[in-house]
Amino acid sequence: MSDTRYRRNAGCVYSLKYHLVWCPKYRRKVLVGKIAEELRSLLHQKAQELDVTIEALEIMPDHVHLFIESDPTEAPQRLANQFKGFTSRWLRQKFPELRSRLPSMWSRSYYVGTIGHVSEDAVKRYIEMQKAS
Repeated sequence: MSDTRYRRNAGCVYSLKYHLVWCPKYRRKVLVGKIAEELRSLLHQKAQELDVTIEALEIMPDHVHLFIESDPTEAPQRLANQFKGFTSRWLRQKFPELRSRLPSMWSRSYYVGTIGHVSEDAVKRYIEMQKAS
């Protein structure tokens, strides 16, 4: 019997989910059009490389919401840095206008919350409602 609520690795069974939010430097509204499309693709690519499951993703003009499930051996700080570093490098190579507008793609800060205090469904609804507001 397989329970899809949980994942397994060699040493444990887990359901560890994070809500990550980060912004472009100076909260510039640059995450639109082709840049947003490319960012979405890059985030999925990096998630696959890190063996992370993307539960929900919303790209707003001035910030990114990413709801992921990860192995407990991965620190949330490392995951945020991996997503931000990878996407920054590729976006700034592909879109030179980002290099001229921003000294670096992302601000140094980010938000990370674990799911538990707030239900998973509440976080998903919150992220999905971002486009409506």
